[in-house]
Amino acid sequence: MNNSPLMALALTGGGWVIWALILSSVGGVAVAYDRWNLLKEESKALASLRPLFLAALAAEDLGAAEKAVKSNPGAAARILSEPHNLGAALSDERRHLEGRLLWLGTLGNNAPFVGLFGTVLGVIKAFHDLAESGSGPEVVMAGLSEALVATAVGLLVAIPAVLAYNFLQKKLRDLLNETEALGLRFNSVKVPHAKRG
Repeated sequence: MNNSPLMALALTGGGWVIWALILSSVGGVAVAYDRWNLLKEESKALASLRPLFLAALAAEDLGAAEKAVKSNPGAAARILSEPHNLGAALSDERRHLEGRLLWLGTLGNNAPFVGLFGTVLGVIKAFHDLAESGSGPEVVMAGLSEALVATAVGLLVAIPAVLAYNFLQKKLRDLLNETEALGLRFNSVKVPHAKRG
């Protein structure tokens, strides 16, 4: 039998792949928890800023609107503090808020393939064990059932990661869209004031 490094890897089976997937999923849970907490805090900050800001705009009191922004923490306040650079401020905050979400997206998209890789390694090992032992199909069946666990783990890791990624992306998109709408309202009040003044 060929003793190349590639064959040695193939004969390790899929057990290590399962552990890699489990460790990756722990990282995915940590990222999801971190981003969930961050977006929850940002949503609270926006919810407290919104009524003050809209009331100031309704009264056409730009000073009160700017004061509401300065006294409020969070991404929305940072974006609204730059109404003349709204697009750039939105992009900067999006990069900050999306931090580490790439991990969830990558994990969700690739975990099934990593699990399939583990299954292939397990199948190779099962047939190698059959050839080495010269026994019947029960040796292959035991190895195959063990190998298929890697695919199941890959799917078990991927599905929650994709759900968390999509949910968090939706919350992020809603937060930024609402902030952008406030910025556009501010600019629509500010322009007539500038023409009058």
